[in-house]
Amino acid sequence: MRAVVQRVLRGSVTVSEEVIGAIEQGLVILLGVGSNDHQTDVVYLAEKVANLRIFEDEAGKLNCSALELHLPLLVVSQFTLYGDCRQGRRPSFSAAAPPAIGEELYEAFCEKLRALGLMVAQGKFRSQMTVEIINDGPVTILLDSQKEF
Repeated sequence: MRAVVQRVLRGSVTVSEEVIGAIEQGLVILLGVGSNDHQTDVVYLAEKVANLRIFEDEAGKLNCSALELHLPLLVVSQFTLYGDCRQGRRPSFSAAAPPAIGEELYEAFCEKLRALGLMVAQGKFRSQMTVEIINDGPVTILLDSQKEF
């Protein structure tokens, strides 16, 4: 499971000209589910995201998490995070989970974050979405449950 975690001033997801998820200051997570991912990946990555210390404390150091500050998250499914561009010019997405498994683990990830006490807004799985992200910092972190990077 892979995530691009962005600290934001605000973020939103629009489908068919309707805003279906929006947050103010918090985190936008672009989430990709891999073909070898399981519930253990969900738990690991959700806990990592919730406790990631990328918000400033009183001294201006990145020392606080979204969980500590009770900040909202916007989670958007993004199978293209498993795009392999090492050969040719067209990405291969063979490492991405099939849609049924991808959706199940995406929903489980969002539910795990809620269970940790976070407010979670979502995009719509397998939909054409317009995602607006106003980065703060910018602070952008790449995470992988298999610790490939």
